[in-house]
Amino acid sequence: MPSKKKIESNDNVPEISPTISVDCVIFGYEDYRLKVLIKRELVPSEIKPNYEWKLPGNRVRLNEDICVAASRILKEQTGLENLSVKPFSVFSDPNRLKRREHDYEWIKPSLEDERVITIAFYSLVNVSVIDNSVLNEDVSWVVPYDIKELMFDHKEVLDEALKKLRYDLLYEPLVFELLSEKFTLTQMQKLYEAIYNTTYDKRNFRRKIQKMPYIIPLYEIETEVAHTPAHLFSFNREVYEKKHTERFDFEV
Repeated sequence: MPSKKKIESNDNVPEISPTISVDCVIFGYEDYRLKVLIKRELVPSEIKPNYEWKLPGNRVRLNEDICVAASRILKEQTGLENLSVKPFSVFSDPNRLKRREHDYEWIKPSLEDERVITIAFYSLVNVSVIDNSVLNEDVSWVVPYDIKELMFDHKEVLDEALKKLRYDLLYEPLVFELLSEKFTLTQMQKLYEAIYNTTYDKRNFRRKIQKMPYIIPLYEIETEVAHTPAHLFSFNREVYEKKHTERFDFEV
């Protein structure tokens, strides 16, 4: 068994596992667009240094809970903290770090074992309500559909996270984590369209909403908007817990 590598030379710093890591897919919503947070890495090259993009992630510490590791790594690599993260899959391809030769050559000196199994997490944040000033300078919000390539197998991880998010939306009211406390039906429709990368018929969408007793009309309208103010709604979790079935059931 290979020896465990320490994060730093300080003997008080916990040791890390050479074969287990976590990677985090942080979905955000801003300006009617779904976004994902990615991190750039400076990869040396014989010609010139290159910046490559990856998901936030790293190996876990020995005896560290996986969820605790995900939160720690997010704080260290992005600046974000106190996010609710949920594991959604394990990626165990023995060659997952070798998809691109220059990626592997960059990370190889820090490896004690060529095979690293990663547990992938995803989280939802409303970009408009977080403090973006805490973000590290090497991270960026990007529309996931614009991403063609990431380091290692991270594009595959991202794609699977998006599939999982879409699936979970059928069973859980996660969409309201990305909306303001008070929202219009147009805002809700645009959010669904951003996540599923499609468009919905306005009439059919609203007909679906009317069947949901936990989406409550507030008898208030928008303020300070250039267009005709729309009526506002809110999500009532207490009503949802009493009324919902096993399935959130939002298919348009």
